[in-house]
Amino acid sequence: MALSDFEKKRIEKIFTDYCEKKVPPQYHNELRVEFQIRGNDVCLFECRAPWRGEGEWTSSKIARFKKDPKSETWILNWTDRNNKWREYPPMPYHARIEKLLDEVEKNENGAFWG
Repeated sequence: MALSDFEKKRIEKIFTDYCEKKVPPQYHNELRVEFQIRGNDVCLFECRAPWRGEGEWTSSKIARFKKDPKSETWILNWTDRNNKWREYPPMPYHARIEKLLDEVEKNENGAFWG
């Protein structure tokens, strides 16, 4: 079951605010942080402009927030060096997605932002 319209709008607001504040406006032509909602997943990406201005923007997975509809909790994942999703051991789940986004921002062990 996908997220409700209300929850989807709430998440869009939270992540839009986060992404806008993560990168200063003067660098938006070089670097952006974006998100995508699909079903019960919210994925956070780092997007970089093409090298020397040629080609397409590239994106790298940063974090995935996956809602478990049975337990009504969010599961936080990071990507390993093989680009596979793994549970984030310090705080793998929480009822509030904002708490997990705070963990991504803290980045205490370098799993999300290098």
